[in-house]
Amino acid sequence: MPRRLFKRYMPDPERLRGNKSLRFLGRLLHDPNLWHLNRRGVSRAMAVGLFAAFLPIPLQMLVAAALAALVRGNLAIAVSLVWLTNPLTMAPVFFVTYQVGTWLMGTPPRSLPDDLSWEWVSSQLATLWQPFVLGSVVTGLVMGALGYVATQGYWRWWVARQWRRRHTTP
Repeated sequence: MPRRLFKRYMPDPERLRGNKSLRFLGRLLHDPNLWHLNRRGVSRAMAVGLFAAFLPIPLQMLVAAALAALVRGNLAIAVSLVWLTNPLTMAPVFFVTYQVGTWLMGTPPRSLPDDLSWEWVSSQLATLWQPFVLGSVVTGLVMGALGYVATQGYWRWWVARQWRRRHTTP
């Protein structure tokens, strides 16, 4: 069952509650819905984690944690999904989100110069940020919705498959 896979990699809630650096979260970590591994909680965590992963902001993990607490999704899964955009994948992901933004705005994308420099980026920032932010938000919303639907579908399929196996085996 998917629950076993998730449980294998989940942190222990009691250990997190006792962590001194997380005490500022107070009673938030005591909500049992943030730790349950059920279809609804995991699906919600997939949605908010994928959405937060595509946001071009620092501290994406805090955004994912806050959204998971708001929608009562699994906290650990939502926060871990943010690492889809890690230092190795960030450039290609953000390039695609920029391309999506230019497509949505109907503007031609800028081509990169041969000698990419900080001066070029800062001079072009006024024209680059709008399609980049729009593409990031839209891509995050679409990926979050797809993650939610895919998780719901996979979870239902797995449970139905297990149920059929139990009832067809003598």
